[in-house]
Amino acid sequence: MSELEHISSLQNPRIKQLVKLRDRRPRDEAGVFLVEGYRQIRRALEKGVPLSELYYAPSWFLGENEPALIEQAVAAGARLFELSREAFAKVAYRERPDGLLAVAPQWRRMLDEIPLQASPFLLVVEAIEKPGNLGTILRSADAAGCQAVIVCDPVTDLFNPNVVRASTGVLFSVPCIVDESPHVLAWLRDKGIRTIATTPAATTPYSAADLRGPLAIVMGSEQYGLSEFWLKNADLPVRIPMAGQADSLNVAMATIITLFEAVRQRDP
Repeated sequence: MSELEHISSLQNPRIKQLVKLRDRRPRDEAGVFLVEGYRQIRRALEKGVPLSELYYAPSWFLGENEPALIEQAVAAGARLFELSREAFAKVAYRERPDGLLAVAPQWRRMLDEIPLQASPFLLVVEAIEKPGNLGTILRSADAAGCQAVIVCDPVTDLFNPNVVRASTGVLFSVPCIVDESPHVLAWLRDKGIRTIATTPAATTPYSAADLRGPLAIVMGSEQYGLSEFWLKNADLPVRIPMAGQADSLNVAMATIITLFEAVRQRDP
């Protein structure tokens, strides 16, 4: 095991820096982000994400598997820090922490890095505002077997702690690309991938649309839905029928419903 540093002071510079990394600007300036929680850190290590630092507090551990995970992180090159219970409570993002927090480098993937299959199945989301929704969407895309999630014109960033938490670490396994809508549309057309835009104004129910073949499902923001750009340029607008007074669903829920209708149709 690498040399271990113990930290108990809440005024320690590393503690202060970890607190700053909750905010986007310090994250982007440092080119890193926080990964909190056993499951999230385990999935990062499984996917070969190079964790630069690992902070842990045994008094917060919830089980017996943490020491093995710590050894794995150290073997992969992470520098190790043991925190007092109070110090970890200071840096933890969760209300109920489990005593594990890592620092990982940010990355940027390009559209041409997406591992397209013979019949691509992609999810495009535009201007998602809430980190929890974006994280849940990533988790849903993974469950549905999407080959990538393309985030257009983001309001929240991929490396927000709530995105990492809500995705349960799926951020590390599903290719995520951030780009501008016109470039994404041009790329999809070049690859022969149809676009299905979800909007309450559409006449075609999502279940009546043909969701087989090369496909990108496009979802809009929580407050405004899809922009005019996507509504005008998508190949087919579809809607989720609403029987009650509400005229729309939470974007994460609407994404799940549409994705799994596509899964049903595409299942051989």
